Amino acid sequence: MVLDDTIGDDDGSAEAADLFRVVGRQIRLLRERAGLTQRELGERLGYSEDLIRSLERGRRTAQPEFLDAADELLGADGLLRAAKDDMARARARARVKHPAWFRDYARLEADAVEINFFSTLTFPGLLQTEGYARTTFMSRQPLLDETTIEQRVSARLARQETLTRWPSPMVSAVIDESVLRRSVGGHEVRIGQLKHMQYLARLRSTTIQVLPMACEDHSALEGPFILLTPRGRQQLAYLEVQSTNRLVTDAEEVRILAARYGSIRGQALSPHESLALIEELLGER
Repeated sequence: MVLDDTIGDDDGSAEAADLFRVVGRQIRLLRERAGLTQRELGERLGYSEDLIRSLERGRRTAQPEFLDAADELLGADGLLRAAKDDMARARARARVKHPAWFRDYARLEADAVEINFFSTLTFPGLLQTEGYARTTFMSRQPLLDETTIEQRVSARLARQETLTRWPSPMVSAVIDESVLRRSVGGHEVRIGQLKHMQYLARLRSTTIQVLPMACEDHSALEGPFILLTPRGRQQLAYLEVQSTNRLVTDAEEVRILAARYGSIRGQALSPHESLALIEELLGER
């Protein structure tokens, strides 16, 4: 499932992007001074290698708790901690501009307390690595220009701050096994995405389940969907196929989709079994 998103190009966004890149370069220099790889830094701080890579490139914004932990681990003597207030102000100035058809969903997602994905074609946008996201946009027909691709990659990654904020929403995803096995973007991109899923599967707030290809039938053969529970509001759903997108608020339609989701979760591998499969695909078992 592909959810579209673009970054606004106003002065606030440009200034924020510059600051994110500067802080990212500082993190990279401090990491290299400490003799750590991106993977090693991520492991020590409890973050994925892809997240560290995206932070260093300025694709994602470093959260206060990350800056505190990295400052201490890398011996920055307060350099990264000092950036926390500026980063918060920059995030407030930055404007993520979404297409009209996506705007309502993006606003609700940012304030969600629970998000449930059923994905049959690609990894959910909220769970994608930078390389995987870029591949999905580069594969679009008609072709997107390079500037638009970079804007949309940045915007998709910016949405993922939802996963690292506190309190974080409860996120679950049932992903068809074929998605894990398909080499979208090539071997390196696929391995990076699987490693990211391994990281996400170990988070307390995220549950990853794989629907095995051996499953002969299930209740959601009509296609992928998202169930979303905004804070203080009733659950709703989001559907997208080709160029058709719909936010579902009718209580009966949402109830049916929720029932289907419960059914496919019962047919999917358990979270432990799903993590074992991901690790097997990574060659770690």
